[in-house]
Amino acid sequence: MKICIFGAGAIGGYMGAKLAQAGADVSLVARGPHLAAMKENGLRLIEEGGEVTVPVTASDNAADLGPQDYVIVTLKAHSVPPVVDKMQPLIGENTTIVSGVNGVPWWYFHKIGGDYEGTRLHSVDPGDAQWNGFGPDRVLGCVVYPAAEVIEPGVVKHIEGNRFSLGEPDGSKSDRAMALSKALASAGLKAPVRPKLRDEIWVKLWGNLSFNPISALTHATLDVLCTDGGTRAVARNMMLEAQEIAEKLGVKFPIDVDRRIDGGAAVGAHRTSMLQDLDMGRPMEIDALVGSVQELGRVTGTPTPTIDTVLALVQLRARVAGLYG
Repeated sequence: MKICIFGAGAIGGYMGAKLAQAGADVSLVARGPHLAAMKENGLRLIEEGGEVTVPVTASDNAADLGPQDYVIVTLKAHSVPPVVDKMQPLIGENTTIVSGVNGVPWWYFHKIGGDYEGTRLHSVDPGDAQWNGFGPDRVLGCVVYPAAEVIEPGVVKHIEGNRFSLGEPDGSKSDRAMALSKALASAGLKAPVRPKLRDEIWVKLWGNLSFNPISALTHATLDVLCTDGGTRAVARNMMLEAQEIAEKLGVKFPIDVDRRIDGGAAVGAHRTSMLQDLDMGRPMEIDALVGSVQELGRVTGTPTPTIDTVLALVQLRARVAGLYG
């Protein structure tokens, strides 16, 4: 089984190091100093129980690696459409694209059934780049739970979590899903195959949709924005609007909105990824986390006044910083 991780930063590097350590045939696509360090010194993974350095096959050119059985995409959502063409050398007749990207996935309405079947989402797949370039039948969904960071080129520090939930768009337990689950489990990762992955997508998105833009606007950490009366109310309203949309699409939430916010507060003084991107001058993941939910509101005929307001504010904040096109 040949596995390529496209976008081997923090999460991709963590997964790649675990797979390489377990002896899997894994390759990594990365760039810049991080790539150079991995090629020269191997990939160093720091975990709570110690650290390990593993030699890895890494490149910035997909043509160097050839067709794969699985291509696991761990880029930021907005970074994927522009590189679909560059990924083509990795894609053979039976290649599965594993979409480990935050937010509403581009394939969301593939094999969902009902009135929305086949709906395309411009906010996460402008120009249908992924829909046409990969093809929705190739896709296997993935919800990424671990937290990790690249602390220096070639060095990934694992912070918490080891679960990568997998799911077919039609909810089946396919051979390809089960085979990848087994490979990830052999590397010490949890990879359950879920019949209703969209439910998990929404529970994670619930927090990302609200906590990320509010933190970017206020510079508050999770513990603060989830307990301050004003920002908690804004987050709660955004989440209730999102819940109405999701339930129209058949999603069932296993917890209520207040428990989800309390869970965010319990994480402590965590700086969200969007706030980190703002501070570090990196493009912000606004469309996949917030704009996509606004678009789904339009698709389902659901008003989203709070989401609309926060989205407009964070888009302008990002534009002023030169981090949103």
